[in-house]
Amino acid sequence: MTSTSETQTPETALSDVAVDLIFREGRTSYSFTDQPVSDTQLAAIYELMRHAPTAMNTQPLRIVFLATGESKARLMPHLAEGNRPKSESAAVVAILAADTDFHEHLPKLLPMMPDAKEMFSDDAARTQAAMFNANLQAGYFILAVRAVGLDAGPMGGFDNAGVDAEFFAGTSLRSILIVNIGTVAEGGNFPRKPHVGWDDAVTVL
Repeated sequence: MTSTSETQTPETALSDVAVDLIFREGRTSYSFTDQPVSDTQLAAIYELMRHAPTAMNTQPLRIVFLATGESKARLMPHLAEGNRPKSESAAVVAILAADTDFHEHLPKLLPMMPDAKEMFSDDAARTQAAMFNANLQAGYFILAVRAVGLDAGPMGGFDNAGVDAEFFAGTSLRSILIVNIGTVAEGGNFPRKPHVGWDDAVTVL
């Protein structure tokens, strides 16, 4: 197969505008303007994200949107110091979490497999499945933010245990990712860095 250069534009079923928005021009944002994010936009993000594939339709991702100064203030002590200004500037901060008791919903989500819930009776295996599939959904969440015309700043650098105690105490939810959401400020992201090319990343057999 002929090597594919990073500078070549692949053919897609989407318009170039859409592909640029979601993939080629989308970058992690570190500071945001004061432009608000509406509940309608948040609902649109979820409506797109929920179509992400998950094993056995488990859909373990749960989201808490922090849309007020008071709710964001609860998060700040649990963020790495360098990450706090990023979240403070964002119109909305999303806490993405995996529901380790996702199997309770399987009778509704997978009705053609009546024994699906019992297949996840082992706590360790169920937690592993929750984390894997929630992380898959998290990738789609970032693309959904871009698709509705907003900018995303996904980040680690937080105290998972602290976030879980603050927001998910007494539940089966475990935080996996923080995503800052809004309209990127001027200079609020970095120039695109080099990416691994086809020849170094792909093998076709």
